[in-house]
Amino acid sequence: MNTGLPAGWTIERVRALSGDPRAVPLSLDRLVVVEAAGQSGYEPIRPDVILAFHELCLVRDDGEWFMGQLDDDGSVICWASYGSDLVEAIRSL
Repeated sequence: MNTGLPAGWTIERVRALSGDPRAVPLSLDRLVVVEAAGQSGYEPIRPDVILAFHELCLVRDDGEWFMGQLDDDGSVICWASYGSDLVEAIRSL
């Protein structure tokens, strides 16, 4: 399933770059939030791609990749933007 990945990307390329042979795209049917800067709450986002690898997720919303963690209930809590470059976001893992 490569749906939604940037042009030229495959899940195999994501796996190779991340070093996680079990990396997978996740269903978008889940709650995804990002910590609100300077606040104690969260802001919901509507990503068009969610990639899970190691214990983390990369979530793309409006062209930006956010780093987050998959919770037990299937939701994703993100804490920061890692920019628009998927290579750089993966290297930040």
